[in-house]
Amino acid sequence: MNDMPKAGAPDGAKTASVDSIVEGLGGVGYIASRRIATAIFIARNLSKPILVEGSAGVGKTELAISTAQWLGLPLIRMQCYEGLDESKALYEWKYGKQLLYTQLLKDKMGDTLADADGLDEAMERLHDFGDLFFSEKFLEPRPLLKALRQEKGAVLLIDEVDKSDEEFEAFLLEVLSAFQVSIPEIGTIQATVAPLVFLTSNNVREMGDALKRRCLHLFIPLPDAKLEQRIVAARVPGIEDSLRRQLVAFVQMLREEDLKKLPSISETLDWARVMMLLHVDSLDVELVRDTLNVLLKFEQDIEAVRKSIPEIVRKAAQA
Repeated sequence: MNDMPKAGAPDGAKTASVDSIVEGLGGVGYIASRRIATAIFIARNLSKPILVEGSAGVGKTELAISTAQWLGLPLIRMQCYEGLDESKALYEWKYGKQLLYTQLLKDKMGDTLADADGLDEAMERLHDFGDLFFSEKFLEPRPLLKALRQEKGAVLLIDEVDKSDEEFEAFLLEVLSAFQVSIPEIGTIQATVAPLVFLTSNNVREMGDALKRRCLHLFIPLPDAKLEQRIVAARVPGIEDSLRRQLVAFVQMLREEDLKKLPSISETLDWARVMMLLHVDSLDVELVRDTLNVLLKFEQDIEAVRKSIPEIVRKAAQA
């Protein structure tokens, strides 16, 4: 049996403790809770994938992007969708290049086989050509194989894995169990350094028990007011403290309404950037009504809270 790949050797100092991870991610603008940092600490040191769940916009994808930036590792992203299969995720052959080489060699075949001593020798020479066409130079690596072949490791983001089929989920489990793949024409390829793997899910479908057992589970909830203010301060530099407190308080109260889609942290950040763009220093009712579509994505939600806006703005101003 092959040894398991090393777990994050190149950046061991950065992931030496939970505190260092919190500090490191904060340095690239991602405000991580200790729960998030602990999951990364375990994953990096034990070569465990992290299954990150939570509503859209809470920072699941951004966590992987920020981690790659902080660790100085390449980010390799695979977007999942219904019908995704092994050839799109792992590797495929460069058929166009193979065809071109076939045409170039066509005229040489006669000379190659002319002095062959019998059919068996001719077939053997043709077999050698076949091996050439299915070699490294004709291999087109896809995200999974690219991640395994990074000499210093990588951050592999398997985004929206819940949109893929159950068959692909089973295949993925096999790859992530040993961080190796077998290519019949080439052999087994194993990661020297295990990639740090983030799988994100919006709960479009329930993930299988086998995949959940293989992964660390990390749920990212909508942030409380204190955390959300820190995130806005980190992501929207230059925003006034009073405005930041008001808009976060407004969003927090908006999430208490009966809405089809609650505003997530990504909408809060977009709204804060809109306020900066408009050179606003405080919220007012008309401004909120004009920009509410940045926070709420369904007209029925906008209509549902329209009458409540003056009261919410008043309370937010007192926050």
